[in-house]
Amino acid sequence: MESEGVSLPLIHEHPMTPWNDLRKGDCCGRFKAISDGYYCKICDFFVHQKCGESSEYIKHPSHSIHPLQLRSNRGHNCNLCGKYIVNLFYRCEICDFDVDLYCTKYPPPEVIDISETHHHKLTLIKKRSEFDYEAKCGFPYKCHECDLAFHVDCVWNPSKEKHPSEVNHSYHPLHPLKLHVGQPPFYSDGTCRLCSRKIYDRLFYHCSACNFSLDMRCVLNPPPQSVMDLKVHDHQLIFRPRLDSFTCNACGLSGDRSPYICVHCDFMIHQECLTLPRLININRHDHRVSRTSVLGVVNSVCGVCRQKVDWTWGGYSCQKCPRYVVHSKCATRDDVWNGKELEGIPEETEDIEPYVVIDDNTIQHFSHKEHYMRFHVNGLFWEENKRCSACTHPICLQSFYGCIDCDYMLHQSCAKYPRKKWHVLHNDRLALVTSEDGVFWCDACVRISNGFMYKCGETELDVLCGSVSEPFVHPSHPHHPLYCIPSVEEKECNGCNNSESRVLTCIESGCGFFLCFNCATLPQVVKHRVEDHPLSLCYGEKASGKYWCDICEKETDPSKWFYTCKDHRASLHTKCVLGDFAGLMPRSTVNTVSRSFKVVLNNSVSRPFCRVCESHCMYPIALKMLGISDLYICSFDCLRRFF
Repeated sequence: MESEGVSLPLIHEHPMTPWNDLRKGDCCGRFKAISDGYYCKICDFFVHQKCGESSEYIKHPSHSIHPLQLRSNRGHNCNLCGKYIVNLFYRCEICDFDVDLYCTKYPPPEVIDISETHHHKLTLIKKRSEFDYEAKCGFPYKCHECDLAFHVDCVWNPSKEKHPSEVNHSYHPLHPLKLHVGQPPFYSDGTCRLCSRKIYDRLFYHCSACNFSLDMRCVLNPPPQSVMDLKVHDHQLIFRPRLDSFTCNACGLSGDRSPYICVHCDFMIHQECLTLPRLININRHDHRVSRTSVLGVVNSVCGVCRQKVDWTWGGYSCQKCPRYVVHSKCATRDDVWNGKELEGIPEETEDIEPYVVIDDNTIQHFSHKEHYMRFHVNGLFWEENKRCSACTHPICLQSFYGCIDCDYMLHQSCAKYPRKKWHVLHNDRLALVTSEDGVFWCDACVRISNGFMYKCGETELDVLCGSVSEPFVHPSHPHHPLYCIPSVEEKECNGCNNSESRVLTCIESGCGFFLCFNCATLPQVVKHRVEDHPLSLCYGEKASGKYWCDICEKETDPSKWFYTCKDHRASLHTKCVLGDFAGLMPRSTVNTVSRSFKVVLNNSVSRPFCRVCESHCMYPIALKMLGISDLYICSFDCLRRFF
């Protein structure tokens, strides 16, 4: 059944293999009588052949006024049958009209005759009605003579599946397996004996005498009885289709059924571990990691989950970093690995240095090739106009590189950011680029910026979040490093008390310290007009009294981080000190769909007046509409209300 990969770019991102399967199609969510299709082993994604041959644009009789475009996102119901769309569908954006793949291939006929159910012909009503809306079942069929309505699915199904009521299967020769429709029996564990997948398809084969169940894919495509693959093991492996607890030699995790075993070596392996990649990149390490049958690194921890690794089992290790190891399951997670097998692909050597050294004090940076930049040890004392073009923050007292011929500046630390790097929030390497085309929203901290960003595809990180790497040490938690541990649950940030899914975590037992990327990258020291001295970031306090912000004149929650002055008498909200536009370079232009704004500093004697909230701007940076002299916007909330 194996063959070269078939590319279906409109359907799926990975190459697919021609395949026969009786499971539901991940394309349309339905069974088909003909099981030919395409399969992606990386994603366990099966597409019926007819669905896989779908065109990008079609004209459909259910919506003849506009063409429909193939889409792949979920969250819609089909306007014809009312079913929830599993994956692929056709859509008219103009009319907000959606049709799943099944209905595009088998559109309901205008008139049907179902004499066994109703004695009159039924007509398809192409109009929403109260009956149809409440049932969420698409356009109904209606009998005009009796004034009765029927759901489409209840009276019309063009491809009722005809599966045999009994099959004899090689992995259960004692008894025939009978076709079951609906939920698995109460006494079973609801999983397939061979592949251990949950039986969701509502069609499966079962032997009640032996409590033996097979899902539809294992009936047609059972695992091979033996495997000989020297990349997996030196000897032939035999399939053992029975319930039996074991520990997989490849990943070190336990299994409860149907391993492949080597009778010579007492070697056991999960079926899914047979296809573990040999050589990969993961987003938490700069070098490739390779699969090994025995890790052999005593007292090591996994580079992804930070849990202890049993060195006697298999996993992934780095040839250049002897102590860097990763669990097999952690290395191949969807949010860690990009799905690319690199065995046989030579590793490319790229120059990722951001600048060329001219002499001891002079560089030529990739972002400013037209001029040389000179190194300055001492920063500029709180000059708001002197800002780093990479992070957009003031130069302040930090060392920096300044252009010999113009006002272009970069912090010394920002000038060193590599041209390409791996990051825990994206599976492919990110490239450092300037945002000359306009503003962007950082995917990690959700701040707006027009400084440098790390970018790959649609992922965009500002340089502050993009430079975060593991282990990450923050002054608010100096004794323990922080890591970005994959988690399905949101965590409460210790800085802002907001619940976030992307957080930096302390892995020490019982510590429970979490930081969101926004708080992790807040500047430690800032300058604001309300205070003559620099303000420092305070990491919250346990106090019974009330705290007040001198900028907005509202109460401050002392359990959240705030900025304070030298004598600690001030407690200023972080938003009041920084504002919503701290990531925008003053004097730059922000273009929206219908308006253009200039980024201006709020440092004059008379503060600008915001046209939306009708108050003087209290934040350090505001937006001024081009072409209108006195129209200012002070915050995102005001910007949204303005439009």
